Amino acid sequence: MGTFFKQIYRYTRPRCYRHNENLWPYIKIERGDAGHISALSFRHRSIPIADLSALQGSQSGDVLLIASGPSVSETNFTPLQHLPVMGVNGAWSLRPVGGFCLYVIVDMTFFDQRLSLVKDIVSDPQVLLFTTVHGIVKLATLVGMDSVCCRLAVIEDACVKTYQPQVRKEDVFRHFQSENGISFSAQDNNIAFSQDIRQGIFDAGTVVYWALQILQYLGYHRIIIAGLDMNNFHQPRFYENEKNAAPSHLASQFEHVIEPGFIHASSVLQSMNIEVLNLSLNSALGNHIFRKVKSDDI
Repeated sequence: MGTFFKQIYRYTRPRCYRHNENLWPYIKIERGDAGHISALSFRHRSIPIADLSALQGSQSGDVLLIASGPSVSETNFTPLQHLPVMGVNGAWSLRPVGGFCLYVIVDMTFFDQRLSLVKDIVSDPQVLLFTTVHGIVKLATLVGMDSVCCRLAVIEDACVKTYQPQVRKEDVFRHFQSENGISFSAQDNNIAFSQDIRQGIFDAGTVVYWALQILQYLGYHRIIIAGLDMNNFHQPRFYENEKNAAPSHLASQFEHVIEPGFIHASSVLQSMNIEVLNLSLNSALGNHIFRKVKSDDI
């Protein structure tokens, strides 16, 4: 965005608003009663977005979630072809196996590094893409909104909301403890899980953590995950090779952020009678977190 407006924004607002400097004054938003973004425009052009309130509890039954771990290449998806599928990041490479109806991209570097894949995703009118306001800006500037045929749902990191002050990770419990629908980890009360994504979604180092919050909000009763390896971080993702593999920061976050986050998510989802199954038999996440199964056994 323009350096002139960025400098104006920086010097007229506290540092805790710095995450908005690339959005102002090009992005205009309106918020619904639940705190979610209900209307959005970019450079004076209105962007159609899905109503998050209407999506709550709109689904049921099973859903397949395809992540990016190398084990995806060894997974037999044939017994699961009848299921609705959510993809994250490069899972689109599996599209010949089955179509996607849901998608999540919250890593802005993915737009830059895999633009051709993004263009394919947003050209599909059957897809509902969950992304952030920054993701909408990426689509508008890199793809062009006239080429976006999919539906868009705007989600936010609860700690980094648009035009609101940033909440530091060490202040999560203090800031959100009075909010309904937010559960905090007994191991670390600054690790949180949102049962109402209109209030924002909490991060735990991986897009799959975002996806779990979205899928339970939509109403699914059983979530089957492929590619949730959380090990062999030096290996390319299933859609990459040695030459084009993007850097991964998962290894440095696994012990202190990612694993505790999934332990907490498991506890919350069990309390909601939502079962999560892990198709990655060698996943670093143990059976006590998500039960490991073969696709033939589901």
